[in-house]
Amino acid sequence: MANTYTQLMFHVVFSTKNRERTLTDGHRDELYKYIWGIHNNLNCHLYRIGGVEDHIHVLTGLPTTLALAKYVQEIKAGSSHWLKSQVEFPRFESWQDGYGAFTVSYRDKDSLIEYIKGQVEHHPQESFLDEYRRLLAENGIVFDERYLT
Repeated sequence: MANTYTQLMFHVVFSTKNRERTLTDGHRDELYKYIWGIHNNLNCHLYRIGGVEDHIHVLTGLPTTLALAKYVQEIKAGSSHWLKSQVEFPRFESWQDGYGAFTVSYRDKDSLIEYIKGQVEHHPQESFLDEYRRLLAENGIVFDERYLT
């Protein structure tokens, strides 16, 4: 076969250190734009980004030449450095170690985009930790509760 065709789509979720509520409302769009720039530099496709004060969700498409772990490292390191330089995020220390990453079928893309768009409305009903447990369980991931707190 002369060409390679892939659709490598991931739903990536990560939180602030100790899930501190440091991503202030009204300024998160600037963070999302910065992360979009990192995506462009990595030749990734950003379908949607969103979140609340203590975590973000990213729906992204990765090229075959970029490992998921390297992608997350670049996103977290680059945005952490930027956040620390911004007066709008004075309490941000860092992202928490680790992340959740889930493969996404192309046919589920639109519903996941809507889910990410609705994060602000969603989180008064479900905490990040409960959401994270649910996402892990829905994706068949066995986890140790000790590492979630």
